[in-house]
Amino acid sequence: MSLLKDFTRQNSLTVLFLTRHLSSATTTNTSKLHDRYTFEPPSSLSPSPENPNESPTKPHRKQPKPKYKPPSSLDRTGKKPVRSSLPFDFRFSYTESSQTVRPIGLREPKYSPFGPDRIDREWTGVCAPAVDPKVKALDGEEDPKLEEERKKKREYVQGTPLTNAERKALVLQCERGKTKRQVNMGRDGLTHNMLTEIHNHWKYTEAVRIKCMGVPTVDMKNICTQLEDKTFGKVIFRHGGTLVLYRGRNYNPRKRPVIPIMLWKPHEPVYPRLIKTTIEGLSIEETKEMRKRGLAVPALTKLTKNGYYAYLVSMVRDAFLSSELVRIDCQGLERSDYKKIGCKLRDLVPCILVTFDKEQIVVWRGKDYKHLKGGYFLKDRESFDDDDDGGDLLMDEEEELNNTGL
Repeated sequence: MSLLKDFTRQNSLTVLFLTRHLSSATTTNTSKLHDRYTFEPPSSLSPSPENPNESPTKPHRKQPKPKYKPPSSLDRTGKKPVRSSLPFDFRFSYTESSQTVRPIGLREPKYSPFGPDRIDREWTGVCAPAVDPKVKALDGEEDPKLEEERKKKREYVQGTPLTNAERKALVLQCERGKTKRQVNMGRDGLTHNMLTEIHNHWKYTEAVRIKCMGVPTVDMKNICTQLEDKTFGKVIFRHGGTLVLYRGRNYNPRKRPVIPIMLWKPHEPVYPRLIKTTIEGLSIEETKEMRKRGLAVPALTKLTKNGYYAYLVSMVRDAFLSSELVRIDCQGLERSDYKKIGCKLRDLVPCILVTFDKEQIVVWRGKDYKHLKGGYFLKDRESFDDDDDGGDLLMDEEEELNNTGL
């Protein structure tokens, strides 16, 4: 019995000795466990370090994560510049910029608003010309070959003209109650990125509604001309500042033109002053007296912000029949807006700008004024009917305009 107890006690001591030495044993072959009992501990109990110079008790360090780099549209590594075959110069605004007026300077370096190395055209500070990408001039006359190319391309896209029934069906589809597809045109007029928006709408529908407001509505004919010239579409209906632009019979959304996106609005160049110190043909004293009288003249009309101003030119022309000075109240408008309106009145009426003081536009008809009749401007409503094509099957024009909810 005593022998059994001694044997049990010896076994317990042996187990205790093994557990203590296993917890503190190293993986060397010269350990006591290996010498006495020829025992090798498993690798899980004592992992060998990857670096022999590093101590086994040192914790494993995680490699630091790479810093987050947000995606950038300016990163063009491995990408070629976008090539566009559109036969016209790229500008920020096509309705509010004139090719005949040459700027006298730039407000910033010639940074391309399309981003560095994104298109194969050089930015001149005013436009990205389509003819010669190495052109150094700021502005100039357009190449007549581009106009011919645009005309041929537009004739191909339009194909056979629409009949009255087809046109009126498209106009009814663009009513406010039937579709929410609309492109809004504000003080900047027809901008470059608006071309992409119009083509995006044409991908799903044949015609799109365009709402024009603010400064560009002074010359609605220019808006319609530039829309048809730059998009190769056709204006099939107009009611006030609302247009319906048709894409054409041969338009293929899969073969739409490549239009690079303009990433930011470039600064406008420096143009000659609109208001000079003295009016041409008058002395300094006569100019000061005319400005005082112009501010005292009763206002012809008061312009509202983001309004419809297509009636303004005809009103100024009629007012010049009875008065040599006309004042237009522009309180509440941005200074840049009523300066643009005055510039358009100077070219369209025509007239001489007197002052922009106190948020007023004062114009003078000049010494040798000849009244021009309004044959140049569009009517307030136009339906673009073709009288030779099935007019008896359609409603009258007046009835259609009253029923159209544009």
